[in-house]
Amino acid sequence: MSLLVILALPLAAMALSLLPLGRRVAPAATLSAAVTVFILAIRAALRAGAGNSIVALPHWIELDGFGALILLVVSLVGTTAALFSLGYMTKHAPNERRLRFYYVHFNLFFFALLAVPLVVEPNIEWIALEMTALFSVLLVAYENTHESLEAAWKYIALMFMGAAIALLGFLILFWAFKTGGGETYSWNGLRDVAPKMPPVLVKTAFLLILVGFGMKAGFVPVHTWLPDAHSQAPSPVCAMLSGVKTTTALYVILRLVPLLRADHIDVWLLTVGLISVGVASFLLLQVRDYKRLFAYSTVEHMGIIFTAAGLGAVAGHYGAMMQILTHSITKSFCFLAAGAALLAVETREIAAVRGLIRTSPAAGAAMLFGGLAIAGAPPFAVFLSEFSILKAGLLQGRYVATVLLALFIGIAFFGVLVHVNRMVFGKPTGNPHPIRVQLPFSCVLTLILAAAPIVVLGVYVPEPLHQLLNQAALCLSR
Repeated sequence: MSLLVILALPLAAMALSLLPLGRRVAPAATLSAAVTVFILAIRAALRAGAGNSIVALPHWIELDGFGALILLVVSLVGTTAALFSLGYMTKHAPNERRLRFYYVHFNLFFFALLAVPLVVEPNIEWIALEMTALFSVLLVAYENTHESLEAAWKYIALMFMGAAIALLGFLILFWAFKTGGGETYSWNGLRDVAPKMPPVLVKTAFLLILVGFGMKAGFVPVHTWLPDAHSQAPSPVCAMLSGVKTTTALYVILRLVPLLRADHIDVWLLTVGLISVGVASFLLLQVRDYKRLFAYSTVEHMGIIFTAAGLGAVAGHYGAMMQILTHSITKSFCFLAAGAALLAVETREIAAVRGLIRTSPAAGAAMLFGGLAIAGAPPFAVFLSEFSILKAGLLQGRYVATVLLALFIGIAFFGVLVHVNRMVFGKPTGNPHPIRVQLPFSCVLTLILAAAPIVVLGVYVPEPLHQLLNQAALCLSR
């Protein structure tokens, strides 16, 4: 029943946010629901990490290790975004009506993200993933400027184009499932009947789903919506879009990997992954907007995860799961840091931000921390996951792929840090003694809380989390 409660809580917060009860009710209801969801997700993750499957509605709403990992990161990022919104939206919501509008759609978006790892029926999974786009598009357009509206139209057009392509793939997958004699249409049911399904149908279905949901994950060359949407949406929403929405799309694609393990799927994964990492690493060098900087970094990390899955074996799959976790918590922090910087300097242009550490020590420190962490500097969490992936590649004898991945990661490292260094420590072009800006307490508190797991996971992985990552990695094996 706890899985059903997890889905019900954001809807309850959404209902309260609809009511004109004052400016404090919607934020408080949203944060309370998110914290409760996070606690329930931790409990579910502990059970799943021990090898137990959690069932709410058989063959409809269930949770295994992989789903529990995604549920955990979605709930964590949703909680930090809700807490950050308390202070951030006081400036970006001019009246109670706009504030309630924000929280209604925030909770709907959160609900859709939570539904993705909980649903195990593939066709309903398609619906859940499409809801994440439908419920987030008005958040992308929240500022109601020309740029935000253009980004929202581009976002929804590509999302629905991908939805149509992916839907055709799921219909063909269902055809293959029935042809193979399957009875219970779920992720586990597909795995059981995979050897009997016609390979040509399975490959066709996977290719269509890869293209359709690859748009949502941000793979090159269907990534163009991502930097636009992430530069225009409110920063707490960007944390969810980049930290977990792209991850949920990737999650659905990876669910299909065991169906094609014997059909050279590794080559597909490595090719798509390395192209995305390579293109994104060079785009990072010429970006001019610091929110777009972190958006292109998301494209890079989606490619790293796909490459890790393509390396195969237990080590590669474990590295992919670890990268999903570390990227989600780190990238969400980066967008919260970007939100803090926006509150301090009121511009997203990299060239216009110099000496941020003097204008706002909290925002400057967060931007530096986020840049180092997402670039993969030790001793932060992303460094550990990327190191495990490169190590797995060498152990598997995938030397060319591993060298290319290491090269692209190095280019991206330079691209991120050269911009961050200039923003944080560069000499201001205007007033040499800028007025210090005080960030809202909730924003500073969120940055501190969100930074903690990034540091801890860079030096130590708790045993329960290690077990959960192992259980998740097993879901990629046949």
